[in-house]
Amino acid sequence: MDTHDTTLKSNSLSLSMSDHHQLSSSTTQKSFTLRQLFASIPRTPRTTPQVTSLHSVFVSKPECPENQVGKNITKPNFHPQLEDWLPITESRKGNVYYAVFHTINSGIGFQSLVLPLSFTTLGWSWGISCLCLAFMWQLYTTWLLIQMHEAVPGRRYSRYLQLAKVAFGEKAGKLVTLFPLGYLSGGACVCMVIMAGRTMKLLVHFILGPKQQSLTTIEWYLVFLCFAILIAQLPNLDSIAWISLLGAITTTTYLTLIWAISVTKNRPGTISHEPIEENSSVGRVFSTLNAIGVIAFAFRGHNLVLEIQGTLPSNEKCPSREPMWRGVKFAYVVIGMCLLPVTICGYWAYGNQINADGTMLSTLLCVHGRDTSRLLLGFTTLLVVVSYVCGFQIYAMPVFDNLEFAYTSRKKKPCPCWVRSGLRVLFGCLVFLIAVAIPFLPSLSGLIGGIALPVTFAYPCFMWNIVKKPERPTVMWYFNWVLGVLGMVLSLLVVSGGIWGIVVKGVDVRFFKP
Repeated sequence: MDTHDTTLKSNSLSLSMSDHHQLSSSTTQKSFTLRQLFASIPRTPRTTPQVTSLHSVFVSKPECPENQVGKNITKPNFHPQLEDWLPITESRKGNVYYAVFHTINSGIGFQSLVLPLSFTTLGWSWGISCLCLAFMWQLYTTWLLIQMHEAVPGRRYSRYLQLAKVAFGEKAGKLVTLFPLGYLSGGACVCMVIMAGRTMKLLVHFILGPKQQSLTTIEWYLVFLCFAILIAQLPNLDSIAWISLLGAITTTTYLTLIWAISVTKNRPGTISHEPIEENSSVGRVFSTLNAIGVIAFAFRGHNLVLEIQGTLPSNEKCPSREPMWRGVKFAYVVIGMCLLPVTICGYWAYGNQINADGTMLSTLLCVHGRDTSRLLLGFTTLLVVVSYVCGFQIYAMPVFDNLEFAYTSRKKKPCPCWVRSGLRVLFGCLVFLIAVAIPFLPSLSGLIGGIALPVTFAYPCFMWNIVKKPERPTVMWYFNWVLGVLGMVLSLLVVSGGIWGIVVKGVDVRFFKP
């Protein structure tokens, strides 16, 4: 027993000594390994050559795709901060209702009052056919623009010019779109000032009588611009949604009143619905093209589709194209219910007796001014003026955006309130000067419609094929090329018709004499 215990103790002692030896050797090896490890780590220098800001680490670091779900996709194609500083994209809190308001306000305007003038040349069949074709063509190209708003994942093209530069290139995009877009924004504001000044003067004469002394036309221009620029101090496109709602209500109301009054009253006995005959076949062709230009002039507003969509929030689960397309579909139902009746009923009621300036309002006051309630006619005229004020806001917004872009891109900071107000007042002064200098600008509707026609009917088709880049040609690819080429050819023909109309029929050119 004792011998066995002694053996166990000796074995235990030998094991313990063995374990101690292994432990000491492992400790030495481990310490040597840690020493090598720490020696291999590079030391931090005393002076850091470049400091990384905490903002760039925690904010500017791009997120993983899985973390972007449910968050707004706002990557622009220029300085990231600019999107949050410019009036078009400063607020992305819009919704489908705001999209409806903006689309109606920009889709219907003073140009709708000149549509019956085109029927005096085209007649019933060709007039209705061209009107319906232009309506469907515009709706299709609007859908193309909506789909291309987020053509590149994570990037939003909230301006027509941005998308054009991506599709056609930096220089070519500016070359082909800058002038038509400039007219569709700034030129539309000039036309609204001219038309509103005439309408306000007409309203005062209608209420107080022609013998009552009133302000001059230039003074009425100034009165209108004071109201318009005062409302234009609202900061961004999203903030004028209620102004667009008021514009949509007033526009649809006065158009409905105009065609309803025209239909219910007795027609003049000397009217004719036969198309105006020209002395030669060449004159007939160019006159028809000029009438098509008048229709193209009425169907505009494409320069604002991407801008309106830019006010809507967007994420991967619900991209902005879905609510935008729902709003556009409803808005175009309203637009169609306004433009078609006022054109068809207006031509049916007045025929070839539509006034030379082509506006339905002046024709209504001239023909039915004595046998219609003065209160009703005065209310209708007032609605026209209010709609001009509201339309001025949304058409001027791209110009405000460009002016502020020039400031923010240079200063790398948002516009202060006083700079923003000063830029908008400066734009109002420029518009006033042009309106006084070229008061006959609305008379060039056929020519201007041809110049701006590609923006509505041609460029979206080309941009779709270039941006989407299908692997193989599809039916839609060929269809877009056909529509685009047809739109460009039609634009050249309409411009020729507009020039012919100016040369042959003449325009009352009175510089600085409104």
